[in-house]
Amino acid sequence: MRKKVTVVGGGFVGSTTAQRIHDDGLADVVLTDILEDVPAGKALDMAQSATIFGSNSSVMGISTAKGDYSATANSDIVVITAGFPRKPGMSRDDLLKLNYDVVKTVVEQIVKHSPNAILIMVTNPLDAMAQAALHVSKFPKNRVLGMAGVLDSARMSRFVAMELNVSVENINCFVLGGHGDDMVPLTRYSTVAGIPLPELISKEKLDAIVTRTRKGGAEIVNLLKTGSAYYAPSAATVEMVEAILHDKKKILPCAVYLEGEYGIKGLFVGVPVKLGEKGAEEIVQVKLTDAEQAELNKSAASVRELVNVLGI
Repeated sequence: MRKKVTVVGGGFVGSTTAQRIHDDGLADVVLTDILEDVPAGKALDMAQSATIFGSNSSVMGISTAKGDYSATANSDIVVITAGFPRKPGMSRDDLLKLNYDVVKTVVEQIVKHSPNAILIMVTNPLDAMAQAALHVSKFPKNRVLGMAGVLDSARMSRFVAMELNVSVENINCFVLGGHGDDMVPLTRYSTVAGIPLPELISKEKLDAIVTRTRKGGAEIVNLLKTGSAYYAPSAATVEMVEAILHDKKKILPCAVYLEGEYGIKGLFVGVPVKLGEKGAEEIVQVKLTDAEQAELNKSAASVRELVNVLGI
């Protein structure tokens, strides 16, 4: 029996995530949105591509405008992308209160219909929304994750590939911290064919890559004018989904609830995590320099400010 994944939010990120899961045949998919008919139309369009991609996964779209989430019942994974998107000049922090109510409503329904699901939060501000999902769901911490580090690391890897003119397959970049301007790209642990970045790229150019990585989402928002990134965020989400469904034990940077790891307690922050069928199965701790730890603490402090505003 195939696994079941619900994607909440039928916008660009959600629908692209659903499409990738369906096309790859990873699971049966339910796509939800508060709009009438739109999720059903998108699902039908995806389903008609199945014979081309050779996917035997089913996909259905439902409207939750009337609060009916029954079609999502018994989902193995629920990806939550629902919420208001960023607009030019708007930080992720600006979305805090705007999206909290959305996440709260959705999570309450997920708990009711899929009490054993693993939650992957994509809604921004991501780290705070993951904390909200944990608070509302009362799920064990291993079953609530935030998609952030995979995306940020992918962006950094792309910029490194552009700088060195090498295959992205050779690059393994590593970004910790909150999903925002205070994220912590760890150049010392990032490699090209096993070679640390500082040995291949000058400090000046490496600093520029770090800055562009931190501004990666905003750069796209400013170019699109009326939307935000969705191709890379959906790809990052699907990598997490696949690692969990296939019990890969794959180590990926994800936002998880820390209880003393990295000196941080009671907060969602991006760190290396082993992903398997139980969700976040292990938090991998690496040694940081004093400077790196200070940057991580600063990033965590930014997340805590948001969490404190929500009172959770």
